[in-house]
Amino acid sequence: MADKTNTSQGTGAAPAVDSPAAIRNVVLVGPSGAGKTTLVEALLVASGVLNRPGTVVDGTTVCDFDDAAVRQQRSVGLSLASLPHDGVKVNLIDTPGYADFVGELRAGLRAADCALFVISASEGVDEPTKTVWQECDQVGMPRAVVITKLDHARANYQNALATAQDAFGDKVLPLYLPAGDGLIGLLSQTYYGYADGKHSTATPDASYDDQIEELRGTLIEGIIEESEDESLMDRYLGGEEIDQKVLIEDLERAVARGSFFPVVPVCSASGIGTFELLEVITSGFPSPPEHTIPDVFTPHGVARKGLVCDPDGPLLAEVVKTTSDPYVGRVSLVRVFSGTIRPDTTVHVSGHFTSFFGEHNSHEDHDEDERIGTLSFPLGKAQRPAGEVLAGDMCAIGRLTRAETGDTLSGKADPLLLKPWTMPEPLLPIAVQAHAKTDEDKLGVGLQRLAAEDPTLRIEQNPETHQIVLWCMGEAHSDVVLDALANRYGVTVDTVELRVPLRETFGGSAKGHGRHVKQSGGHGQYAVCDIEVEPLPEGSGFEFVDKVVGGAVPRQFIPSVEKGVRAQMEKGVAAGYPMVDIRVTLKDGKAHSVDSSDMAFQMAGGLALREAAAASRVSMLEPVDLVSVLVPDDLVGAVMSDLSGRRGRLLGTDKVGDDRTLVKAEVPQVEITRYTIDLRSLSHGAATFTREFSRYEAMPESAAAKLK
Repeated sequence: MADKTNTSQGTGAAPAVDSPAAIRNVVLVGPSGAGKTTLVEALLVASGVLNRPGTVVDGTTVCDFDDAAVRQQRSVGLSLASLPHDGVKVNLIDTPGYADFVGELRAGLRAADCALFVISASEGVDEPTKTVWQECDQVGMPRAVVITKLDHARANYQNALATAQDAFGDKVLPLYLPAGDGLIGLLSQTYYGYADGKHSTATPDASYDDQIEELRGTLIEGIIEESEDESLMDRYLGGEEIDQKVLIEDLERAVARGSFFPVVPVCSASGIGTFELLEVITSGFPSPPEHTIPDVFTPHGVARKGLVCDPDGPLLAEVVKTTSDPYVGRVSLVRVFSGTIRPDTTVHVSGHFTSFFGEHNSHEDHDEDERIGTLSFPLGKAQRPAGEVLAGDMCAIGRLTRAETGDTLSGKADPLLLKPWTMPEPLLPIAVQAHAKTDEDKLGVGLQRLAAEDPTLRIEQNPETHQIVLWCMGEAHSDVVLDALANRYGVTVDTVELRVPLRETFGGSAKGHGRHVKQSGGHGQYAVCDIEVEPLPEGSGFEFVDKVVGGAVPRQFIPSVEKGVRAQMEKGVAAGYPMVDIRVTLKDGKAHSVDSSDMAFQMAGGLALREAAAASRVSMLEPVDLVSVLVPDDLVGAVMSDLSGRRGRLLGTDKVGDDRTLVKAEVPQVEITRYTIDLRSLSHGAATFTREFSRYEAMPESAAAKLK
């Protein structure tokens, strides 16, 4: 497999294929800074698509073309670059490594059939990458490990390899040994040199013999353990030399079914290992027909079985990423699972997020027909024209006006629906407002387009605090959203302090006297009312009781008093938060035959409630969430201590798997507005959490005093 010499060069044109079997869809996964984007550059150069590589520092890489990515010098979104190798089209899906952009990673995993886990020789493996490996393991996705940055000052290949094996398991074994300006193939026992940018072969230096022998033996045993030929191990242990061709065939089968994970060292700067890695991709990784299509349904929710990756089958494709440009319009990056997409044909666009995820998402359900415009094969930002796109391939479609990320494209006569991939819940709220009146209309349009692009962005118009709240994955995610609003849509926004929707209630019974009397010539205003206010149990709402006797308040004005009380409750009486759970009893009042009116008694009712509040203790009620934190066992104590410091009430712990614990607690919302950032810092990205509203409860006086 990965021990062949290949000096073939591709071209800058989009690779052409006539069969899904000649396609490989590969997603690059790994920590931020591991060198994924730079690795794509090196592979594009090795295949002849580029003459020279760009750099992240200069902002000239193919995949990091977004303005925010260039400014931040890191990937902030999924990007696609295709290359040819040995008659195979390789679609490289570059994904961000930073935790805030995990939604882009999820989209890349959905579009791919196999994964390259990219690890820096100077850094190792972080906790989020281990989590993604476990998720890939659960679905049997084929994987390989690439150890990059061999030229880094702190590079230690052996340590990086040991870290990868510790994190990913004992089936992670190297195919090559770094040596000077090249690699030594452990199966072929051949040196592959990259001196002066040329790929050559030679006999390894004798000083490497002991290392080769040890590593080669371990590799062969690992391959044989995965072989379907049960006699192979006995023959090997009996001293028989197993034919290299047999080992390579068994290796390729084990890699394709996701039970063996080869390690390839690569130095992107010098190109070392790029041809060997391309051989692993094209020979070891499976083609789309070998990958199971995700669950398919009709728009009415009936499961559709039997679909395979067939260019002549029913059309079934999915939008894995959407970008909008004020000048170019909307561009949809699409993975075709079945059928063939051709320009100028009408397709059915289905978006049914609510059916799968409930109402708690920013994506409107829709079913409609749209006409396919231009088709192209992306090379980062560049679009190379495509005549048609076969099942198994990926492409960009221009000007699908209604298609959003996660939507399904299918035949007009045979509408289908793919179950969307699971998106992480955004848990960092950011309150924003338009900088000026002229920005308000543009803000709504910009946010609507960004929500269509990014399923991990949830936009909330809070009816209680009257704030626009952007629910993001973290600070870096929010920075990218605000950057897009400013630079792509020309909207200037200000971030403001987030208001948690608190409540007010009475701490005890009180009486209030409302007197609204004004006389300024002509028709005046006259209304007097006396009320008694009592607190009610949580969740009781509002009760209004009429106990007026003798017509002190005319019958037609009693509803006016109630209306005035309700209006004042909405405004609050202490800190501007709505008042709840009280009973107001109208006891007495006075009216004037001429000057009393509906509005006057409304004003009197509000004044009476405010006077009662001044005579009593007003309690603040705060929303409390049920928080569930999934954390490694060695960090349970730190997480529980942190939650207690946030006025959390610990409910208990549950063991999850071999080394994880689920910590449950009830925590006031005001204490966890930035918890996603704090937890990531506390656990180095190893812990995750969910939150859901539980109830309102009284806020301690010390905390409430800061709000009044």
